[in-house]
Amino acid sequence: MASFSSIIALLVLASLAHASVGARRLTSLVQQPEELLTYHNGAVLHGDISISVMWYGAFSPSQKAIISDFLLSLTPTSRTQPLAPSVPQWWGTIDRFYLSKAGNKKKTSIVVASQVSDEECSLGKSLKMSQVSELAAKAGPKKGGIAVVFTAEDVAVEGFCMSRCGSHWSNKKSGTAYIWVGNAAKQCPDQCTWPFHQPLYGPQTPPLVAPNGDVGADGMVINLASMLAGAVTNPFGDGFYQGPKSAPLEAATACTGVYATGSYPGYAGDLKVDPSTGASYNANGVGGRKHLLPALFDPATSTCSTLV
Repeated sequence: MASFSSIIALLVLASLAHASVGARRLTSLVQQPEELLTYHNGAVLHGDISISVMWYGAFSPSQKAIISDFLLSLTPTSRTQPLAPSVPQWWGTIDRFYLSKAGNKKKTSIVVASQVSDEECSLGKSLKMSQVSELAAKAGPKKGGIAVVFTAEDVAVEGFCMSRCGSHWSNKKSGTAYIWVGNAAKQCPDQCTWPFHQPLYGPQTPPLVAPNGDVGADGMVINLASMLAGAVTNPFGDGFYQGPKSAPLEAATACTGVYATGSYPGYAGDLKVDPSTGASYNANGVGGRKHLLPALFDPATSTCSTLV
């Protein structure tokens, strides 16, 4: 029988698989990067970053609210500042660890500029990544901004559940970054919603209660946060990353599976627990929302930084 250490080693290799410029891949085991994550002197996104959203397929109002509230929590107004530990603190870590090191002196903010929907799935329910790019363009992104495509739980996307849970790429000519994240609740919750579902591989610990009561949408927030961190710090493939340019580890994907102190394979860490719902979280958002966000790699210390 294979030893536990050899099994974990195999899972480490599986977790390092990436597709496109950046991709968030399956079961979220705890890994500490062996190589240095460094700056390759390319452009990063900075200043006021506009987000243009495309909702593709059927999303409930509550699902849209969970994800939209996370985006609005990144740079809330002074009147809506959530309690610590918070989403804006997490976002500030990206500014501090990465964007400031690239010469960005102004605090970076996220502005949700527009949201459009294609509930009838005009391109069908089985998409190639080229079609996802087409949807991203329809979202109307601005130069220096990000177009985000969310696909519903019954929409299949090339590579989804096989090599990625979400990805980011870009159009360098237009200066625009793209993000795609799918709802994995029906297709592969064991791969793309951990720790809210038992993983396909590895230790089978009980799943945690999702902070907003929706495994699919709460899982999408984790993957969106991971892709957003990568899209801002490595938008065109020559920013902050480690490993090969074609399969990079980035600000969040370098800390896959780490959500709080005390993390180890199969255990997300010592998270906060809402006494009224039993839900696990590590960041407060606007409107009383709670979210679970990935740890961010600190290039200065070569460690994964968590909010709790």
